[in-house]
Amino acid sequence: MALYSEKVMDHFRNPRNVGEMPDANGVGEVGNAVCGDIMKIYLKIEDDLVKDVKFETFGCGSAIASSSMATELIKGKPLSDALSLTNKAVTEALDGLPPHKLHCSVLAEEAIRAAVKDYYDRTGTDYDPSLFPEEGSCAHSHDHGESDDAAFELDLPEDVKEQLAQIKAAQ
Repeated sequence: MALYSEKVMDHFRNPRNVGEMPDANGVGEVGNAVCGDIMKIYLKIEDDLVKDVKFETFGCGSAIASSSMATELIKGKPLSDALSLTNKAVTEALDGLPPHKLHCSVLAEEAIRAAVKDYYDRTGTDYDPSLFPEEGSCAHSHDHGESDDAAFELDLPEDVKEQLAQIKAAQ
């Protein structure tokens, strides 16, 4: 079995929605200090719809593919769909990612959430602060100085959690 699915390779080689968006009304940028990946998502929101979305990603092929797929999943959709997008949905849409690359889908989810929060802040829209955990309080698999056990709080299938546990034990 190939390490990467055909969809991952397609979104890496032919990423959708790449570039800056000067008229974006929501911008989110997140990074992973461990691997060096950085994602920036630009949103153009009108009438509570994601009218347009673009991304810039500095990172590996999985990071680029995750960014590309995430933008495809929210483009033209209600803002609520963008907010509810999960790393699991991105991974599934890509027909999977290797366990050591799952953090890429987490970054895509977080970049979109950060862009939505920026939109709310720019427009003075009231929101539930619990939708946007402060930096360092999230339960994802990237490094905020938390214990490595945070990786097991991801919304992942049990078999993937077991693979992550095996990788951690081998380190």
